[in-house]
Amino acid sequence: MNDTWFALLVGAGALSSALVGGVFLAFSGFVMAALDRLPAAAAVAAMQSINRTVLTPWFLVPFFGALAAGLAIAGATAFGAAGAAACEPLLLAGGLAYPLGTFLVTVVGNLPLNRRLDSVDPQGEAAAAAWADYLRAWTRWNHLRTAAALLAAGLLLAAL
Repeated sequence: MNDTWFALLVGAGALSSALVGGVFLAFSGFVMAALDRLPAAAAVAAMQSINRTVLTPWFLVPFFGALAAGLAIAGATAFGAAGAAACEPLLLAGGLAYPLGTFLVTVVGNLPLNRRLDSVDPQGEAAAAAWADYLRAWTRWNHLRTAAALLAAGLLLAAL
């Protein structure tokens, strides 16, 4: 693999992982706490709106770009196409951290919770309990995917 193209791929993977990690960090750091200060009906409605609004190229391109880059980096490294022997452990770990720790956690943890919250009537009697359960579980999963995205970015930057 051409060293310049591979370096650009690693840089793009680091950048996209860092961007996604920053978005998730904002949610773990203050967005979820701010939503929890609202009445449950407002918090549920706001999070339902966020979950629908996030599905734009502004989020999806870096989210899936980091996945594609991570898989390509890990594959190239595992099959010897990376060509940077001293950096191979960093490249392999950095390439796998996002797909396994961010993407997979999103699919297994956060998305099912989002779907469940989407079915909640914000004005219904179950909204307060649904919000409390969602907040606790979703935030815990989000901490994990945040750490994985930022770890991927750091490892890939270190490999460069």
